[in-house]
Amino acid sequence: MKNKGSKGSGNNRIDAEAPDRDEIIGLLESHGRPLQRKDIVQRLNVESSDSREILRRRLIAMERDGQLVKNRRNAYGLTKKMDLIAGRISAHPDGFGFVMPDDGESDLYLSPRQMRTVLHGDRVLASVVGIDARGRREGAVNEILERAHSRVVGHYVEESGIALVVPDDNRINQDVLIPLQDTAGARPGQVVVAEITQQPRERKPPVGRIVEILGKSGAPGMATEIAIRNFDLPHEWPEGVEEEAAAFGDSVPEEMKQGRRDLRDLPLVTIDGADARDFDDAVYAQRRKNGWRLVVAIADVASYVTPGSALEHEAERRATSVYFPGRVIPMLPEALSNGLCSLRPDEDRLCVVCDMSINDAGKVTRARFDKAVMRSQARLTYEQVWEWIVSGKPEIRENSADVSASLKDLYGLYRALRKARTRRGAIDFESTDVQFSFDERGAVSDIRPYERNDAHKLIEECMITANVEAARLLLRQQIPGPFRAHEPPPPDKLESLDQFLRGLGIKVPWRGRPTPRDFETVVQQIKGREDRPLIMAVLLRAQSLATYQPGNSGHFGLALEAYAHFTSPIRRYPDLLVHRAIHHVVSKKKRGAYPLGMDRMSRLCEQCSHRSRRAEEAERDVNDRLKAYFMEQHIGDEFDGQVTGVTSFGLFVELQRNRVSGLVHITSLPNDYYHFDPVVHRLTGERTGRQFQLAQKVRVKVMAVNVDDRKIDFELVR
Repeated sequence: MKNKGSKGSGNNRIDAEAPDRDEIIGLLESHGRPLQRKDIVQRLNVESSDSREILRRRLIAMERDGQLVKNRRNAYGLTKKMDLIAGRISAHPDGFGFVMPDDGESDLYLSPRQMRTVLHGDRVLASVVGIDARGRREGAVNEILERAHSRVVGHYVEESGIALVVPDDNRINQDVLIPLQDTAGARPGQVVVAEITQQPRERKPPVGRIVEILGKSGAPGMATEIAIRNFDLPHEWPEGVEEEAAAFGDSVPEEMKQGRRDLRDLPLVTIDGADARDFDDAVYAQRRKNGWRLVVAIADVASYVTPGSALEHEAERRATSVYFPGRVIPMLPEALSNGLCSLRPDEDRLCVVCDMSINDAGKVTRARFDKAVMRSQARLTYEQVWEWIVSGKPEIRENSADVSASLKDLYGLYRALRKARTRRGAIDFESTDVQFSFDERGAVSDIRPYERNDAHKLIEECMITANVEAARLLLRQQIPGPFRAHEPPPPDKLESLDQFLRGLGIKVPWRGRPTPRDFETVVQQIKGREDRPLIMAVLLRAQSLATYQPGNSGHFGLALEAYAHFTSPIRRYPDLLVHRAIHHVVSKKKRGAYPLGMDRMSRLCEQCSHRSRRAEEAERDVNDRLKAYFMEQHIGDEFDGQVTGVTSFGLFVELQRNRVSGLVHITSLPNDYYHFDPVVHRLTGERTGRQFQLAQKVRVKVMAVNVDDRKIDFELVR
């Protein structure tokens, strides 16, 4: 089936009909041998020059993605027919690595010799060359499809007249050689960025040049600077993007308000964290005879960020905002994210509204989407709302009767939604986030667990409810995603979880494939146990990763048949795509005229999933580094903790005060021979009989901290 091609950008954009990927693959499969481009053109009847150009670019993209291989005769063949495996390199600090196949098959082991030509994250074509002594498939790299690193951040070192950059990411296990004329004046010990001018070869390490000197390791803000570069996060605006955002001005012109539903008299309010600046969502509720009216108003980003614009191109490239302690890398320029799109109080704003009727059982009986104009009546924080609810005061602030009445009804609705959540068996995981405090120099001064109250959960339930209705709209209108998909736990994780729970004497309620209700049953079983936080963390780690998909497959964790992200278009690109679909529907455009097909949506979903995971990994990396910086100040200090992991080489302990984790190595335990029982996660001393097991309360002393590896060593206090 030919599809409408739209390749390139700006003046290079081409709109023409051309064969899609499935058609090309089908031709090659039926023909039984590789074909040159001219043969593909002829057999698929590609006539116009524009269509041929789109086909040429599509073949290149399919080659880059590992679907096709171009041989020495310039003929394109199917990778799967050549016994080649397309995948991404996962490197181990000890020198070996793996190919993680794109199709989800088992990993392919690569020896240190095979790893000489690649770096962590590279995409390759590999072949199976044998089975190693441990029964793993062993492979060889046949072709490098895509290099993951054009730049590397690390520490500058000079030894015996040779300059090197030792990568900060220990998965990049080859140092970058720097010619002395390309050091840019860097001094040993400084954190620098090296541009790779020559990728690694079998007998030569990577070569580069210093392009940026970040400064001293451990300086305030350095953790974030390193993560931005380690994870290749876009953090500088390309030319024209900020100018395009600023051109909208700082207020909504009257002509943009025309033809919209007017909600400016409705007491909508935003409820966010105290340090939030980008206000995506506002809420309002009203108690009715048999339930509630709930209005969720979301910033109408799609009216400003339009297809083909510089803003759109950069939003797609970033895909998400990234939140670090004390700093945000936004998806959109500040003029929009904190300005014209942010639902600030007492200012007219464009929004997309989901207006719902919900019965006493917490079920949505009617939902309507509209383009609207609103005016937030108040900017409230979670803490303000919760303190007011607990206080029982009639109004949250002076002269706020309408806002206060809405908040009371919101809290009543929240309780109904929570009961509905419990009935359907959604898993109620607890937050493990922490809050960092900084001194006047920007150094970490304290770390505390982040406490969530019912005001957080109230907003969460309202957003989930609106997100479900957005997903249902996409399904009714037969518009491709992005849907938010969450699959049940994979079999290997489920088996490990089963052993873990049984080892703790917890009844496992599932046989075969579990349901969300089964997990919630476990959560209810462990109420009141001292090891509850630990078990909750293990339950969370057993879950599959949520992804974006063009088709709906439901959300296991929330126990929902359909789910999409609609409520955060300022900071998530998939939400912006959902808004565009809603615009298409409420503008009464023809279903067949929707510009994004399944093939394009599939690639956008894959990209957004990858960039969402990248952002989470970068945020976690900064948090771990900041924890290490903080604990450096406490070497020799003692803390109370809990054993969260037991291995053959020691105990992992999490400190109760700040959720910092570290290792008590087995050599630091009281002198004895210790035997590890993996079923019940226990170490037992042969001579003394002393046992160490999960959830055990211990007191530890901080002995050593390695900031570069984010590792903290503890010792038991006897």
